[in-house]
Amino acid sequence: MKPIKWEISPEKRTLYKRIYEITWPAFVELVMSTMFGMVDMMMLGQYSASAVAAVGLTNQPNMLLMACFSAINVGATTLIAWGVGAGDTKSARNVTRQTLIVNLALGLVISVLGIWASRPVVVFMAAGGIDEETMETGVRYFQIIAAGLLFQELNMAVTAALRGSGQTRVPMVYNLVANLLNVLGNYIFIYGKLGLPAMGAEGAALSTTLSRAIGCGIALYVVMSRRSMTHIIHVSLKADWRPDWQVIRQMLKIGAPATFEQFILQSGFMLFARTVSTLGTTVFAAHQIGLNINSLAFSPANAFGVAATTLVGQSIGRGETDVAMKQSKVIGHLSMAVNCLVGVLFLLVPQVFARLYTSDAEVIAMTCLCLRMIAVAQPGMSQQLSLAGALRGAGDTLFPMIASVSGVWVFRVIVCYLMVNILGLGLFGAWLTMVMDQYLRAAIIMLRHRSGKWLTYKQRSLERRAQKKAQQA
Repeated sequence: MKPIKWEISPEKRTLYKRIYEITWPAFVELVMSTMFGMVDMMMLGQYSASAVAAVGLTNQPNMLLMACFSAINVGATTLIAWGVGAGDTKSARNVTRQTLIVNLALGLVISVLGIWASRPVVVFMAAGGIDEETMETGVRYFQIIAAGLLFQELNMAVTAALRGSGQTRVPMVYNLVANLLNVLGNYIFIYGKLGLPAMGAEGAALSTTLSRAIGCGIALYVVMSRRSMTHIIHVSLKADWRPDWQVIRQMLKIGAPATFEQFILQSGFMLFARTVSTLGTTVFAAHQIGLNINSLAFSPANAFGVAATTLVGQSIGRGETDVAMKQSKVIGHLSMAVNCLVGVLFLLVPQVFARLYTSDAEVIAMTCLCLRMIAVAQPGMSQQLSLAGALRGAGDTLFPMIASVSGVWVFRVIVCYLMVNILGLGLFGAWLTMVMDQYLRAAIIMLRHRSGKWLTYKQRSLERRAQKKAQQA
């Protein structure tokens, strides 16, 4: 009997190498950001369970405000990937400038809006199940976080541009620096070190805002410095910074479904969190810890999604739709394998993660329940995130939006309310709907991916534009 030879073709070897080059920096960035966020929550958990709950009241509203930038950033990544694939450096640099212009304007508006609406938002999220002191802490936390949203959005604009060009190492570095500074700031401001008073949750917010400002400064320096002049997305202060409405409209057209997706998604998450908050401060604290750890589970699939968006976008830019399909399939398989391993870890040792946050036996038990539900959701989560990245790279952002809106509002809003308030299933019922949500989204995304219709989105878009110009002429 002849031994089986496991050989990889040169084509696949090149593809695996390219996926690795893009994925590992994005993965490290996402994991480190998540882990630093986990450290934040651990520090707050050691300070008090009330501080954890206070921050939890503001997380989804904060994400809702940030969703306003999705259209620009998603559209920017796709257009820059197309430009890189076509060898059009001038177009890629112009898209980068337009992204920064729009994010700056929106960032100022959103920061002011967040500060102004902090109190009614926190009161709404509390839903009568959270004590007054925790709510007041949440208000002060939200106000400080909102003040720093401008810095975060400019950082995300640069990150979106770099990812579109295939450069994922640079965002990894400057975001790592910002997160390290955030942890140091947390230690100082939360617990009151270096002669400062202990500020608890407000200290965590201050540290986050300051670190975001520093990260934003580094990101802007990266794309504007002379050292980056040879880079495809280098932007110069001497360049034309006037709004290019044609480019902005194109970014919005591609990214609008993503913005609507994120807006509706985060609105649903807000109602989901609000339903859970009615179960009391202790349950809500466990729920928030579970969500915090869940961010870690998302990281591999999100990283593969970044790789899919970049590689597929560049292949579409070159007109290589068959290559784009192969890339998306390989990335989907890799994402499935990695995320299933994460699921096994959460099934076997959930208590290890829970005890990092708190010593409260009741909170630990409820957190372990959440982690086991996360483990069950991993196959669906891996497919919907990685393949949605491929669709976005091709410019087809409508179906990821349909999947997200359907999953969240059917299960996390409607079914969750029934599970918790009618059937009385408590935290278990709430997190069961999270699992259902992931598999519904995966089913919709996978059906769209298998149809192959998403591969021709760019071509159809160009044809429609040409027809419109012909009619106007």
